[in-house]
Amino acid sequence: MKLLYYLAYALWYVVSLLPLRVLYVLSDCFYFLICHVVRYRHKVIWRNISTSFPEANAKEWRRIEKGFYRWLCDYFVETIKLMTMSDSQLRKRMQFKGVDEINKILETGQSVAIYLGHYGQWEWITSLPLWTISKCQCCEIYHPLENPRFDRLFRTVREKHNALCIPMAETLRRIAGYRQEHRPIVLGYIADQVPFWNNIHHWLKFLNHDTPVLTGAERIAKKVNQAVVYGDVRRIRRGYYECDMQLITTHAASYPDWQLTDIYFTRLEASIRRDPSLYLWSHNRWKRSHEEFNIRYDAKTGRVDLRPLDVIKKEKGLD
Repeated sequence: MKLLYYLAYALWYVVSLLPLRVLYVLSDCFYFLICHVVRYRHKVIWRNISTSFPEANAKEWRRIEKGFYRWLCDYFVETIKLMTMSDSQLRKRMQFKGVDEINKILETGQSVAIYLGHYGQWEWITSLPLWTISKCQCCEIYHPLENPRFDRLFRTVREKHNALCIPMAETLRRIAGYRQEHRPIVLGYIADQVPFWNNIHHWLKFLNHDTPVLTGAERIAKKVNQAVVYGDVRRIRRGYYECDMQLITTHAASYPDWQLTDIYFTRLEASIRRDPSLYLWSHNRWKRSHEEFNIRYDAKTGRVDLRPLDVIKKEKGLD
């Protein structure tokens, strides 16, 4: 397994040395393969797109799907390229707006939480430290891979420009450490993932779906008094992106529970509707239904039963 890690690292490094124009030729080849031959996760993608845009027709759904496949292949080769991209290359290809306001907040010693989604080239957003003041530390919350060696490989690439990866389970401890050092941080949350059953605390309407959402980013921002920002990503043209840092508030604790989460998903949906092809439609985002949650949830104890659904239904007489 150690040998496999070194082989993967070497292959990634060598391929990343290719110019982007060459990598985009590979991307075009991948597109033909996954869109027209393999039809990668077509059923999931089609279901997600068609139910998110019921007002559209099959022709429009197909256009979004093909655009998604093209973007996904570009995302793949652009992520490979990240390993050897220079600071100047990234500053040219991944630009940030609204950073001056973020830096003013950081100068006061207050930390910043950035809401992001699986939208656009989120891997290149790890270049944000190239735009922020030197006394702050940029971090991103992530789920470690099961294989520690490949987890190390991805962290090496993502941390190349000094945006540190923090495992979700260590978030509060690491934040506390930076607070003790009186060092402000910028903490990125890709917060549109599917929560586990026992982590569901809030549902909202998102892309025409009754959607369970993660609320940890909001709770942490309130607990440690972080300013809250939404990163609105746009693809200017192939290989060039822009992230507009839109300040939501510097007083998170003044917002009612889940309002900041609602604002985030409203803005994310607006970004997606502007260019649907840049969203990760291959993710089975709506696999947890409110109906099943109600069956699993025990109002008396406030707990969610994680046993197989058929066992719970039989016990409750719902067969």
